[in-house]
Amino acid sequence: MEVLTESARATQKLGEKFAADLISGKLSSRVICLYGDLGSGKTTFIQGLARGLGIKKRVLSPTFIIMRQYPLTINHESSIINFFHIDLYRIEKVEDTRGLGLEEIWSDTGNIVAIEWPEKIEKILPKKRIEIHFEYVGENGRKIKIND
Repeated sequence: MEVLTESARATQKLGEKFAADLISGKLSSRVICLYGDLGSGKTTFIQGLARGLGIKKRVLSPTFIIMRQYPLTINHESSIINFFHIDLYRIEKVEDTRGLGLEEIWSDTGNIVAIEWPEKIEKILPKKRIEIHFEYVGENGRKIKIND
C-alpha cells in the first residue's frame, strides 16, 4: 500500500489508522520497521500510532535513550500490553544493541514494537515484520509505502 500525505497531521492520522489495523489483527506482525531519512516522518507516524493505541503521553523519539516502553490499556480483551518505540539512529553496529533484550521484546506477542533505523540491525530482525518506507515529496508531503 502506498499513501501520500501532505502534512504532519495527515501522517499522524495514517499512524492512527494503522494502529486500528494492528489492534484488530488485520496486519501480519506486531513488529514495525520504519525506514527513511531524517525528518521524513517516521516519528510523526509513530506519534499517530501511539495515539491510536490509546497512549495519552507525549511521544518523543528516544534517540538518546534508544528505547521507550508504554503500557497499553486498549481493552480488557486485548492481548497487547506494551508498545515499544525504538530508535537506533545512534547505534553503529548490531553488537551495540546487546543487553537491550530486543529479540525478547519483539518475540513477546503482548508487545507492539516500532523500530526507527532498523537497517542498523538487519541481521537480527525477525523475518515476520511490517516495513514502512518514508520519502519526501515536496516540503510537507510524504510518500509512505507499507509492506505487510
